[in-house]
Parts: sequence; structure tokens; C-alpha cells
Amino acid sequence: MSRVIGLQSNFTTGEVDPLLNARIDIEQYYNALAQARNVLIQPQGGVTRRPGLQYVGEIPSAAAPQNGCRLVPFEYSTTQSYMLLFVNNRMYIYKDKVLQTNINSSGNDYLTTTIATANIPTMDYTQSADTLIIVQEDMAPKKIVRGASHTDWTISNITFDHTPMYAFSLSTSAPAQTLTPSAVDGNITLTAGGGSVFAAGNIGDYVEANDGLGRARITGYTSATVVEAIVEIPFFNTNAIASGSWVLEVDYVDTWSVTYGYPRSVTFHEGRLWFGGSKSRPNTIWGSRVSDYFDFNPGEGLDDDSIEATLATDSVNAITGMFSGRDLQVFTKGGEFFLPQSELDPITPSNVVVQTATRRGSKEGIKPVGAESGTLFIQRSGKSLREFLFSDVELSYISNNISLLSSHLLVTPTDMALRRATSTDDGDLLLIVNSYDGSLATYSILKGQNVIAPSLSTTDGSFINVAVDVDVIYFVVKRTVNSVTKYYIECFNDDYTTDAAVQYTVTAGNLPGSTSVSGLGHLEGKTVKIAADDAMQTDKTVSSGAITTDSTASVFMEIGLNYTPTIKTMPVELKLPSGNVIAQNKRIVETTAQLYLSQNMTINGNDIPFTAAAFFTGRKRKKPMLGFNRMGQITISQSAPLFFTLLGLEYKVSVGQ
Repeated sequence: MSRVIGLQSNFTTGEVDPLLNARIDIEQYYNALAQARNVLIQPQGGVTRRPGLQYVGEIPSAAAPQNGCRLVPFEYSTTQSYMLLFVNNRMYIYKDKVLQTNINSSGNDYLTTTIATANIPTMDYTQSADTLIIVQEDMAPKKIVRGASHTDWTISNITFDHTPMYAFSLSTSAPAQTLTPSAVDGNITLTAGGGSVFAAGNIGDYVEANDGLGRARITGYTSATVVEAIVEIPFFNTNAIASGSWVLEVDYVDTWSVTYGYPRSVTFHEGRLWFGGSKSRPNTIWGSRVSDYFDFNPGEGLDDDSIEATLATDSVNAITGMFSGRDLQVFTKGGEFFLPQSELDPITPSNVVVQTATRRGSKEGIKPVGAESGTLFIQRSGKSLREFLFSDVELSYISNNISLLSSHLLVTPTDMALRRATSTDDGDLLLIVNSYDGSLATYSILKGQNVIAPSLSTTDGSFINVAVDVDVIYFVVKRTVNSVTKYYIECFNDDYTTDAAVQYTVTAGNLPGSTSVSGLGHLEGKTVKIAADDAMQTDKTVSSGAITTDSTASVFMEIGLNYTPTIKTMPVELKLPSGNVIAQNKRIVETTAQLYLSQNMTINGNDIPFTAAAFFTGRKRKKPMLGFNRMGQITISQSAPLFFTLLGLEYKVSVGQ
């Protein structure tokens, strides 16, 4: 029997799939965790208790949040940003975690939107300056504009200067008259030899010579024999085209309408507003005229005229999302595409081409997000997270599976958001809501250091939606309170260590002056944790929206729901000269934890002593003296909701046979 010292200096692989328990041959195994629950992995390698959830407010039952809701960020300026909550026919506005009231002096704390519940899960959005544009295939595109104040908002259907036209049921005829163009190209006049050839309803229709030498779109009606047109294919000359040698194509109608549906996705790119797919044309994209976002007139096909392109593939790739990155990226149910461009060669009607990149497919209703190196999206099946990025080696886009080691954390995902790093002690944080069990998969990402570290968070209830307002992460959380289902708006807050939590501080001037604390109606009937001046008081049950604490606080008090972090190491493998020990009996004789600004910790269920109300940085040692087993794992947790950061673990292992 021998004793060996092992060291886990970082946890940058995060929690890995149980299918990897035997993969001692890969380097990631030795930086991984079997469980990383209710914690976040730091880019430096440590693991810390996840932020608590600050209670912001309850979504009124009259808004029917149980039928569907959606959080959408709105950044008006560098100093003014908002979180918009969409529910059935209503939009609530939050600024700095405060609900804005008396919207437009109406007396209501919401804006009436006419966006029905059925449209909310699959609606897409984009923003430019003070205007948010929202699309959904069964709803006319809308624009939301913030006015002169936080409570001044308007919503209206977009009025397009020109809507693209398409013949869903094309009809053609060969009029028994000659047709004479006034010029071979440009804006011309077409004159029929006689009869009643044209009608006012022909605007948007086409005439084309049978030999292909001439095609024009009718733009104006003068008389039954004379119309104005724009040439798309030049005519051979201005001689009269013989009767029966040209056709009139009719039944061109607005592409977007109640009958044929509306755009499915939207983004801004290169000075144009782009729509991706519609209900009747799911694999077509449209770009507006440059700097004229609501004009989709193809004009003469000049560089600044509108653009239309259809994904020509062997299957109908319904567009699910678009992203403006290095190129215009197009995500569909069957694959990923892009519109190539360069600084000297921007996208124009004459050079537009859609190239196939990868064939993974993306999940509808989950908007792709742009990270530092690429665009993150959920694959169509919902079982993998992929990064769509340009490869300088292949000179094309590739789609890497970045959840390969942690696919078990993605279970029917329905929402995703990215909080970009704001300081050197954190990385990008990707948050994915799982509808299956209401959990939250979190990925700490710092690609420059090869850190992609997943963990899983849960709460007393279910995560429903997530969105990021600059650096504040908002959630819709469903909780059962006093036997009633409630929907709350809550935010991650690094200063909190409990959920649905309320803090009272001297600085805010709301610190209770007695042991009686009220204003806790949102936690009615719940057993709550109470932290006062960095020390725990006994648990209390909220009754009539109030509790009686053990004592008053002098600096701060936090009251909220508990959640328990769990960090469980991988089965011990020591890489001994004699071979591996994965199948041998092992006993963890001693564990030393390197901590940073921590107040509470347990090792394999044993409390580690800390000085009350003090933050500890350094090493804590424990001799669990566990019995032999073939796993040899260490479980780090907490017995109280206080601050905790683990930087590394050293352990002594006794190896038997």
C-alpha cells in the first residue's frame, strides 16, 4: 500500500459528462469536475459560488406569464439601457432593476403591444439607435421607439416605402400586340401596338422577350397600351418586339402580408436592414436599400438598391436567425450560410452570393450570440452548443462543438444569452435555460486561454428566460410560493448569496431598526436564510410577509432562499510509474483546499472552521479519513450561504489493491 500526493491546480474544464469518467488519456480530465453545481468557473482557474438572485419584482398574474414571456435588452445609449419583458399584449420596462411605471402617462406600468403570446417564443429582434425592430412570421414587423424619457415608449407596425414582390401563383400570357421599348436599359417606357394590354394592377409585374434579350419590371401605369418600367435584362434594340414574341408575367404581390406571412428573423448589417426568411418563403433573405431601412425597392439593381437572394440547396433550409459579424451569417434549420464580402467589395445586388458553410442546423427560437472569436448557436436537436467561426486555414467557416465534454448539461434548451467579460477576473459567461427541468447551464469562456468551463445552476423553482442588459443578467424565474405559482424578475448580483433575495444596508438607508422585518410577501410560507453582518442567523419562515430575526444588523442584512454549491472531483488518477490506479481501491487521507476570500466550506460533508464574519484567504486542511473505495473523489460544498472561492486542491491518497 502506498500514499501519493495529488494536486488539482485549476478547474478550467468545468463539469464533464459522466461518459468521460474513464478518459484518463486526455489532458482535460485532470482539470475537470464530476459535478460543478451552483458555481461558476473563473478564467484564472478557480471555482466560486454563483451570484445570488436579487429579487426585482413579480410579473402580475393579469399578464399571464405562464403562457409565455421573453426578455429583450434595449441599449439606448452608453449610459441608458433597459430590459424589456414581453408577455401577452404587454411590454414591461426595467431600468437599473426598477420597473418603470405610468408609461406614456397612461397610469399603466406597461406598454400595450398587440404581440400575442403565440408569437413571443419565436420572435426575433434587432436594434439601431432608439428603435427596436421585432419580427415573427405570423405578425407584421413592428418597431418600438424610446422617446424623451424612461417612460416614453411607442410601438407601431412598420410602414414600408416599398415591399418586395413575388408571384406565388405566376400567370403568363402572350398579348397579340407588338411591344416597343423606348430604350434598351434603365428607366424606359413600354408601348403596346394596340388593344387593352395593360392595367393599373400590372405594377410590379414583368414583361420579357421570348429570346431572353430583354426583361423589365413595370413601375408605373399610363394607359392600356403604355407603362413605365425598369430594365433588369437589357433589350437587344428599340425595335418593336413582334406579337407573340414576348410574355406578360402577372400576379406579383407583396411578399409579406397577412396571406403569405411575414419575416422570421432580422439584423442590421453594412448599413442595411436584413430580413431572413418569411412564412411563405422561409429560405429567402432581403436587404433594404443602404441607409433607408424600410425601403426594399430593387430599383435598377444599383449598388445601394435593395437585395434579394434565395438559399439554393437540395432542401428547404428555413432561416432561424442571422448575425452580423465578419460576414452576414445566416442560420437555418438545415445548415449555416454566409454572404462573403470584403472591405473593398461590399454586398451589392450585382455580387450577392450565399455560400454554404456547415450543415449542422440551428434551433428555432434561440437567437445566436456573438462571442469573442465566433458566433454561438444551439444545434437543431438542442443537444449541442456550437461555435461558428472563420478558419484562416480552410478560408471558410467551421462549426465547432464546444459542448462535446458537457453535452449532459443541455436538456431541451429554450433560451440563451451572453454576458461579455467586464473585468480581468471574469470571462464571457454564456447562460442557457433548460426547459426540461428549469436548470441553467453556464459556460465560462475565455478562448484566449482555452477556457470553456461549464457548470449547472438550479434554484427553488425554475429558470424560464434569461437576457443581459450590458452586464446585468436578468431572469424570469417560476417559483411556487404559498402553494401558488409565481413568476418573478430576478437578477444575478455578485453581492448576494441567496435567491429571490432582498438586502438591507446602511448605505441604502433601509436597514431594519428592530428584529421585525416586513416586505417579504414574495417569499410567503418559505423558509429563508438570514445573513447579517457576514454572520448567519437561524432560519425563519415568512408569515404575513414578515419574519422576526434573532438580532438587528449594524451594516447589512440579506434574506432569501438557500441554494447549495457542490464541487465533486473526478475519480482519482495519479499517473503512477507503475500504471494507472483507476480500478484500485483508494482512500483520501488528507485534503488541503486553497481558498480566496471565503467564509464557509465543507469537505466530504465535514464543516471546516472559519472565524465568524471574516473572509479567509489561504489553505484549509482536513483529514476526512474515509474508507476505501474505487472512486476516490472529494466533494466540496457549503453549509451556509456565505462567500466562497476555491482555487485548487491538494490531496493525499492511499492506494490499495
